[in-house]
Amino acid sequence: MRAGLAALILFVSAHAWADTLNRGNGAEPDSLDPHFVGGLAEENILDDLMVGLTTLNAGGQPVPGIASSWSASADGLTWTFRLGAAAWSNGEPVTAADFVFAWRRLLDPRTASRYAANLWILKNAQAVTEGKLPPQALGVTAPKPDTLILTLEHPAPYLPELLTHPSALPLPEALVAAKGAAWARPGTYISDGPYLLKDWVPNDHITLRKNPRFYDSSKVAIDTVVYFATDDADAALRRFRAGVLDVQSPVPASQTEWIKTNMPGVLHVTPALALVYVTFNLADPPLKDVRVRRAINLAYNREAVTEKVLKQGEPAAYSFVPPSTANYVNGPAMDFRNVPFDARIAEAQKLMQEAGYGPFQRLQLNYETTGNSDYRRLAAILQAMVKPLYIDLSIQTTDLPIHLRNLRLHQFDLASANWFADYNDASDFLDLLRSDNGNNYAGYRNPRFDAALDTGEREPDPIKRGRILAAAETIALKDYPWVPLRYPVQTDLVSAKVGGWTDNARDLHPSRWLWLRK
Repeated sequence: MRAGLAALILFVSAHAWADTLNRGNGAEPDSLDPHFVGGLAEENILDDLMVGLTTLNAGGQPVPGIASSWSASADGLTWTFRLGAAAWSNGEPVTAADFVFAWRRLLDPRTASRYAANLWILKNAQAVTEGKLPPQALGVTAPKPDTLILTLEHPAPYLPELLTHPSALPLPEALVAAKGAAWARPGTYISDGPYLLKDWVPNDHITLRKNPRFYDSSKVAIDTVVYFATDDADAALRRFRAGVLDVQSPVPASQTEWIKTNMPGVLHVTPALALVYVTFNLADPPLKDVRVRRAINLAYNREAVTEKVLKQGEPAAYSFVPPSTANYVNGPAMDFRNVPFDARIAEAQKLMQEAGYGPFQRLQLNYETTGNSDYRRLAAILQAMVKPLYIDLSIQTTDLPIHLRNLRLHQFDLASANWFADYNDASDFLDLLRSDNGNNYAGYRNPRFDAALDTGEREPDPIKRGRILAAAETIALKDYPWVPLRYPVQTDLVSAKVGGWTDNARDLHPSRWLWLRK
């Protein structure tokens, strides 16, 4: 037995409380401050620690959280939320003012939250983020401790789902004001959700304990949840097989057939509302040339990867918005989708030659990805696919937190990226390409595209709105800021002793809905 696995088994044995769920959680979290989260690893933990106005049920659907009820005006622009009785873990009540404080902080340009754009749905929110208006101008008020009123820029029927995201969580104002960034550390962390933060050993584990002050505590079955950093999916699979982990995500694609054959019943494969893509850095001089970007899109053989390498039934992607997105029927696709691959390569080579490249003038680019085994393997495939285009691609791997930082700072040529929907609407994907969105890793700017998004989001009719957003996507597709690769599935290993697990498109499974079979 390897030393690392043996040490982990000893740790779990020493902490084997009566009801302990051990979850493999992928990457090490970047932060547990809701305004600085970066991905699913953090969201999984925050879904256990915190609850917003709305929250997720076992099936990943929005249900009442701190808000016991809500209503919207006839024009869809004013929403009123009534808060139920809830307390922070220090005993103080959760009030509407906690949401006002949190959202003003999120949108304040000094916070520089990458998810500020999530709440641009609120009146004046974008102007606040851009420093044109003070945070006090934000369209949210708390006339009473149990009443929160939201004024929106445009109708948003998906608002209850959007408000389940960590960016919409409340914060304990007095603690954040007193401790600053240190408030989100063990020993000072205050939460309003089903669990409390007990310890955090970096690059190893985070321990949560049941919160007795949680408003629904009597229905929380598991006393302790331990989240392990398992960015090495192959090593995590060995831990799961040894019984050290009860749940693990992600699962290495190269092992899924073996798991199905040798460990029946534990692998859950669920279509996700998501996109896996390669982003270009449009500030990089060679990549400013749309001919180069189109050539790389032409040369990537999506079907070969999905059908012969990954073999998980994932559809190849020729657009940015997944086809299963609500109110988005017959969305656009890249124009070469049905062109034979040999013809695509011929066109790609011609485009590269027109851009000034050839056998004796090769283009040198770097490609950054994470150390995940699947991503390393796919990086090598991309490297081989662009080689006939006179491109020498240098692969650089790094830890996920550093990778996310480099994406935000645009410190790459090409880079792996993915997006798992925060809510079921085309705008959740297209907003990633807005000029000032913090998740616009490509640095894409097209005023026509931004204007089309604005028009679509002001349209109350969902069918008309879908058509307008499809026209906006068509604009972006012709600019090739990304290489869309596939619409992924989510893969999870779930032990037979874990009850209550419900597969859902967002692959979010708060521990409060789970239990352990004795």
